[in-house]
Amino acid sequence: MAANGPESKEPTEAPAPKRTMPPQYAWWIGAAGLLLLAAGFFALDTTRYVTLTEFDRLYREGKIKRLVIEGKFRAWGELRDANDPIAKELRLSGGKFAVNLPIMADQNEFINKISKADEEFLKNAKKPTDDTPAPVPIQVTVNDEPPQFVAPLILSALLFAGFILFFVFVVLPRIRDPNGSGFANSFARSPAKRYEKAKSKTSFDDVAGMDTAKRELAEIVDFLRNPDKFMRLGAQVPKGVLLVGSPGTGKTLLARAVAGEANVPFFSINGSEFIQMFVGVGASRVRDLFRTAKEAAPCVIFIDEIDAVGRMRGAGVGGGSDEREQTLNQILSEMDGFTTTETVIVVAATNRPDVLDSALLRPGRFDRQVTVDKPSWQGRKAILFVHTKNKPLDENVDLERIARSMIGMSGAELRNLANEAALNATRLGKNKIEQSDFDTAADRVRLGAKREEPFGEVERRRTAYHEAGHALCAYLEPKADPLDRVSIVPRGRSGGVTMFAPDEDRVDLSASEYMARLVTLMGGRAADQLVLGEPLSGAVMDIKMATRIARAMVTQLGMSQRLGPVHYKQSDEHVFLGREIVESREFSEGTARIIDEEVQRLLTEAEARATEMLIANRHDLDKLAGALIVHEELDREEINRLLRKGTPVDEPVKTAAVPEGSSPKLAFGV
Repeated sequence: MAANGPESKEPTEAPAPKRTMPPQYAWWIGAAGLLLLAAGFFALDTTRYVTLTEFDRLYREGKIKRLVIEGKFRAWGELRDANDPIAKELRLSGGKFAVNLPIMADQNEFINKISKADEEFLKNAKKPTDDTPAPVPIQVTVNDEPPQFVAPLILSALLFAGFILFFVFVVLPRIRDPNGSGFANSFARSPAKRYEKAKSKTSFDDVAGMDTAKRELAEIVDFLRNPDKFMRLGAQVPKGVLLVGSPGTGKTLLARAVAGEANVPFFSINGSEFIQMFVGVGASRVRDLFRTAKEAAPCVIFIDEIDAVGRMRGAGVGGGSDEREQTLNQILSEMDGFTTTETVIVVAATNRPDVLDSALLRPGRFDRQVTVDKPSWQGRKAILFVHTKNKPLDENVDLERIARSMIGMSGAELRNLANEAALNATRLGKNKIEQSDFDTAADRVRLGAKREEPFGEVERRRTAYHEAGHALCAYLEPKADPLDRVSIVPRGRSGGVTMFAPDEDRVDLSASEYMARLVTLMGGRAADQLVLGEPLSGAVMDIKMATRIARAMVTQLGMSQRLGPVHYKQSDEHVFLGREIVESREFSEGTARIIDEEVQRLLTEAEARATEMLIANRHDLDKLAGALIVHEELDREEINRLLRKGTPVDEPVKTAAVPEGSSPKLAFGV
């Protein structure tokens, strides 16, 4: 039974849209066809040119059937027999040939010469038979030289067509739209790489050791996921987020994780990619990037190393109309153009926030700064776990021990450490990565590769006493950093090293702790003078580091009684950052003299105290140096066992209480 009402029809598929060729492709195909037509026209004439010697041979042997002389300098002809062996010898197609004639005073004499040679050949030729007809005498024709207008006409037409194509596809689009399409305009397009939602699989779970930074960015992720939640109450999420941190701390990874968590497109570009030699190209690239991002909103724009383009304008030298400043002005303008309904977040990274232009950091642009610090030992352990989860580890590998000893390492350095351990295990033919591989990798990363060339006995003895002086001063000084290892194995540019395991997260040091570091640093020089009777050049880095610490104590930290709690730091502003070229010091010449005297006093007292400690414990110095000469490396436990005065390895080093305001007190009262 038919149902009442209109008849029901089965859904039919809509016809596929016809694909039409873009007009620009049709133009290029037409131009290519025109070129092929011209090439075919010039390739039609396949007549081979023969030399005058070959031509003389042809007419003397009576091979030519027809000869046409065009003008005064060119002739072409045809052989009597196209299959004659001489035609194959001269590679004549169809028996046709052409020849360039020499300059002749009388052309009739040349024609008579050819005719007489042909008559002589016919007299001596065999008599014709019924099967072979008699040869026909040569036919010589003289024509005027044809006008040369076809080839120049085609060439002119090709040049005109090329000019028209260049104007239509290059000049006209640029006049119509400065950012239009075309191969020339691609120079002004943004080179930013786009990562789609499906390809951006990085999440906060892949970012270890940055819990504080992730909490700061969680609000940005929430805004990208649900912008109506914030707009309902009139809240505005920052348009720009500036990630500040040391190189290798994971700023790029953190920005990628923001896009991955929000499941939005991710545009990545380096600040230096905006800058070109032509003024205006960088600004055009900025416009193209932000226009593309608005079309793909919600999305994240990540500008790495923004200090390459965002440095302070009006840098004191030169004008303000260069390409970099114009590009920065365009970035500022584009960020101001965002409306409250555009869910585009700009994330930038830099390790030099002090050089950025103040207009870039004002509220409404990059008004939120997230500091990405180097991780603590818990963060380092989590980072090592991330970088080793796909590597076969031995069951005795202690990641916590490795994380605690790698103080100050960033995420990139820890990744390199895990990779170096894997390379070392592979080099030794192991199936799993062992603890010794991590120790070897740590030495390679921190100190450099082991040098294979051996030192002489004199050099090894000098290095052993120098490092023993550092180690013994650190061992005897209660407020020095705990020893970790002493080595005289040459690595990188150093002949030996004394390594320490300082307490974690030490950001506030006392004057006595700084003095203990000075004594430890000067211990190597003191041992050189005590044992060898004169200073050595190997202490140059120790003196440089000790001088830096002593000057900071005097001028910045207020640890000098003569100068008091005053900050005497000289201005270290860069000349090309909008500051004055010449800046005056903030203190007088008399104060500068006192600063130098105080720095010298601290270093001299530290060296004197180190010398007194080594003289009082000369026997221990000799034992340490002798053990280093034999074993080359000693760890903390071996040093404690050798000197028999140390605390057990598992117990923390106890320090004596120092009354507030008292001067630093060294061990054993020496």
